[in-house]
Amino acid sequence: MKRLVALVGCVVLLFSGCQGLSRDKKKAVEVIIEGGGEFPQFLAGAWKADKHGWEFVFERDGTISSAVIDNGMIRVTPSERVATRPLRGGGKGVYELGQWAVQYSPDNRELAVEVVVEHYNLDMVSFGLEGHSTDWFVGPVSEDSQMWEAEWFTYRKTTAWGPETLEFPFDPNDNPVDTLVFRKQPETN
Repeated sequence: MKRLVALVGCVVLLFSGCQGLSRDKKKAVEVIIEGGGEFPQFLAGAWKADKHGWEFVFERDGTISSAVIDNGMIRVTPSERVATRPLRGGGKGVYELGQWAVQYSPDNRELAVEVVVEHYNLDMVSFGLEGHSTDWFVGPVSEDSQMWEAEWFTYRKTTAWGPETLEFPFDPNDNPVDTLVFRKQPETN
């Protein structure tokens, strides 16, 4: 319940704005630091989840320069807004990215990341998938700043097409999907 309250708080802050925050629509990733201040430098770098393939690379200003999304299927660059990749077995995947957000609360060391895919289309040889999704990762960063335990919430619409069109049902009560443990990756030069 505590995480749900935090998630709702994140949503409210994202839509209402924050003191000293510019709502520049051209930015691919909005960065919000509760109470103002700078993005903590201990969060800069690559963070990889223990399962499902998710990964985020945070820059020193808190923006995300790249991420592995959608259960480890594709690496995207939020600032490019559209990612097109060949798929194994033929076909291609196109991901149109929306406005992403990073929020950090220094008081409770809680980090929240919102990943918005406005539309995706996976065009495979004999069938395809399309839809849109919003994924939230919310949870505390460890005292040693090496681990982020985040609950994963997802809101999706997916349609499969081929010989028949099939819409996959989505139940928001199935959230959180899982708890992921992101670990900070060693820097490589």
